Amino acid sequence: MKKFAVGVVLGFMLSCGLGLAAQSLDHNGSFWNKLGASEKQGYVDGYSDAMNVSVGKLDNLVVAADLFRWKGAKKIIHQLSRELAISDQQPEDVVKRLNELYSDRKYSELDLGSAVQLLTMRAAQTPEAQAAPSGAKASPSAH
Repeated sequence: MKKFAVGVVLGFMLSCGLGLAAQSLDHNGSFWNKLGASEKQGYVDGYSDAMNVSVGKLDNLVVAADLFRWKGAKKIIHQLSRELAISDQQPEDVVKRLNELYSDRKYSELDLGSAVQLLTMRAAQTPEAQAAPSGAKASPSAH
């Protein structure tokens, strides 16, 4: 029994030590700026694929919302799917805009997922500004 207890304690200490020694990989602006052009393209392609899968899973929530008659759920789910999906944007444009965003050092600690969502929301606002009549001013929120 003593050998078992010693083994458990030793195993626990070893796993804690390995956990603390493991490098943490933060996917933020510093990480982004270290990537090469093809790596950035691959990252955006992979992110886009993952978000498309996630958006597809939201359909299950729509079914549940209908089943349980959740008020306002469809509006929330639709908003969430718009914020997650970047399929309406060209990957090259996303890479370019991430490069521009992360060129400003104040965004260097912003997580890549949050940065992509920020750019997606900004892109969703852009058509509203373009749809404004030429004589009318675009709303300040569109900038």
